[in-house]
Amino acid sequence: MEEFINSGILELYIFGVTTEEENREVQEMAGKHAEVRAEILSIEKAIIDLSYSVSPQLSPEVYHRIRRELIDKHGTEDVIQLQPRKSASSYIGWAAAIVLLGCLGVQYFMYDQEVEKKEAVTKERDKYEQLFASTTKDNEQKEKALRVIRAKNSAIVNLGGQQVSPDSYAKIYMNDADNEVFVDIAGLPEAPEGKEYQVWALTLNPLTPTSIGVLDKNKVADSQGIIQVDNFEGVQAFGITLEPAGGSATPTMEQLYTLGQVKS
Repeated sequence: MEEFINSGILELYIFGVTTEEENREVQEMAGKHAEVRAEILSIEKAIIDLSYSVSPQLSPEVYHRIRRELIDKHGTEDVIQLQPRKSASSYIGWAAAIVLLGCLGVQYFMYDQEVEKKEAVTKERDKYEQLFASTTKDNEQKEKALRVIRAKNSAIVNLGGQQVSPDSYAKIYMNDADNEVFVDIAGLPEAPEGKEYQVWALTLNPLTPTSIGVLDKNKVADSQGIIQVDNFEGVQAFGITLEPAGGSATPTMEQLYTLGQVKS
């Protein structure tokens, strides 16, 4: 009898991991021997105590569920009494199982932490990839602008300040071979809040303005003042006005900052 009690099968039976044959064996032994029934009660009480004190990683929900199931099984909280044990060896199986649950909880927590770290690293990598892509694009734009400025066949149109801002100036770089036009607005004051500069291609007789670019602040900041605008075939002059953010359908002549004629 002592050998049966110390074998660990009672602990496995309580945990519900024994086979049907083992279940029948335990039930038969419990029906015949009072000490087996007492041992089962003792183990169930010990499981309640140890699941809370030895393995604090278990959530309160799990602890109370186990305790509730045992209470419901016996019908009262007072029935389950901890009986003296001659040997602690038979508790090894279920104690190890409880510790295992705690270890699994710790491992899951560590895994969750690693997942969070990986997600943070991924976000940081994506941010730098976007920054790299943006920087690469800006560099390509600047190199393109320098190529047009330095090209032997590029024409330069100087735009002088007008009545609203006599000290302002700008330059237009035209490369007819590549159909590219860049404007350098380093000589213009910073556009006030809610306003943006707009570049116009002009044809004379009759005077007809055509918008070839609205210079929003982000574009100006990224390009360091040298910005590509649309090419316009047959342009005879260029003007830059200060307009509401987003640009205007027609130029506001009272806000004409610079003007320059294309040399024929």
